Amino acid sequence: MKRVSVVKIGIALSVLPVLLWAYSSGPNPGYNGVPTDHPPGVPAGQNYCTFCHTGTALNGGGGSVSVTFPNGMTYTPGTTQHLTVTIADKAQKAWGFQLTARLSSDSTSVAGTFASTDANTQLQCSQTNLSVFQKVLFTSGASQTCPSGYPLVYIEHTMQGYDATKGASSGSGTYQFDWTPPPSNAGNIVIYVAGNAANGDLTPNGDHIYAATYTLTPAVVSGPPVIDTTLGVQNQTSAPNTPGAAVSPGSLVAIYGTNFAIANAAAASIPLSTQLAGVGVTFNGIAAPMVGIAHGITAGGKTVDQINAIVPWEVTGGSVPVVVTVNNTPSAAANVLIASTDPGIFYIGTDSAGINRPLAYNNADNTFAYPLNDFNGNLKCRPVSIASDVLVIWATGLGPVQNQPQDGAPYTNSSGQLAQDTTTATPQVMVGGVQATVLFSGLTQYPSIYQINAKLGAGTPTGSAVPLQIQMNGGTSSTSQLQIAVTN
Repeated sequence: MKRVSVVKIGIALSVLPVLLWAYSSGPNPGYNGVPTDHPPGVPAGQNYCTFCHTGTALNGGGGSVSVTFPNGMTYTPGTTQHLTVTIADKAQKAWGFQLTARLSSDSTSVAGTFASTDANTQLQCSQTNLSVFQKVLFTSGASQTCPSGYPLVYIEHTMQGYDATKGASSGSGTYQFDWTPPPSNAGNIVIYVAGNAANGDLTPNGDHIYAATYTLTPAVVSGPPVIDTTLGVQNQTSAPNTPGAAVSPGSLVAIYGTNFAIANAAAASIPLSTQLAGVGVTFNGIAAPMVGIAHGITAGGKTVDQINAIVPWEVTGGSVPVVVTVNNTPSAAANVLIASTDPGIFYIGTDSAGINRPLAYNNADNTFAYPLNDFNGNLKCRPVSIASDVLVIWATGLGPVQNQPQDGAPYTNSSGQLAQDTTTATPQVMVGGVQATVLFSGLTQYPSIYQINAKLGAGTPTGSAVPLQIQMNGGTSSTSQLQIAVTN
């Protein structure tokens, strides 16, 4: 029996360095103090890294672990926050952490999602037993989500992060990543974080473990949402200068008012959701896809909130009610006129010469149709050539298409692939007052954004500021304030 015991000890000692090296690349799930997390073999209430690492009592090493929240101790539903974790201890030289977010009302429920912003952090995904888990590393340009059946999610350091922060002369190490709260008000949310200020010898001895919790409350607006009676709902390309004008199904619109939000928010994926940061919009009772929310901007001489949304395809003509709902509180309805089309060209910016430039570019090389070196050379630009170029114009409000897509989504064919979808009516394009030949008019891969391909007419005037206009169905042309550069 004694010999068997010695063999077991030898095996344990040979495995220990491997386990310690693994923890330098991120701990197993459940070691940050969530009261309902019980890693295998760990007594209740001891689920901190002190179970493995020794040196001082929890929070007894003279240092700390802290989280920096850009919006203070509040969160806006669905709005991403960029968090920074700092482990500080002047006596130590290597740093690691693990963090998770849970509902205050139920610590077994993860609150929101995490995403690494560099290779120094990773997701640790776990089944509820905390014995089956899987890491998901950061890959630039790729999604980072836990597999199905792994509901517990943590974010923690990687081996690369450990190496990058090790030996910092500042006596601290930092890690940064994104956290997106639940899309609607989830009540208070508790952030649990544990940090290891290690001595860097890759043993469990001499390390200082710190832990902290933070309670975030949902940010609330000061009153019920109100749609501005003057600015109302407008085509986004001409807003806020066209109050009262009609908008059309499938077009991108701006909705102005107060108490829509307390922070900016933007949609993160396509198809677009009809809820964003606890905010929703309906046109005649039909939920609208949400693109973004801007808080506290100046428009029409007022300080307002702006919602960018898409008029659902199913909305019919005439005057229809628009309602904004924030955290289940609806606004009073505001009526808006619905027409079959409301064409508008997207605006890029005003250059140093004071010329308003549209989103229009040369198809051959994707250069913007502006003078050379416009915008101080920050954009690739050259004038559109009458003789040899096809001008591409991005617009909204061009009306019905041959194959009506799902609200908030591009058109896809029966195989699920993006496919061309042309407008049922062809817009008229005027460049310097001369009609261009439209080669294509239809939707892009982005919801509500249309593309027009046009060949300029032989008599088109040249210059650095030639007006560009579009119109549909014989209606009024869009503004001539958007101008491009044209050459022969």
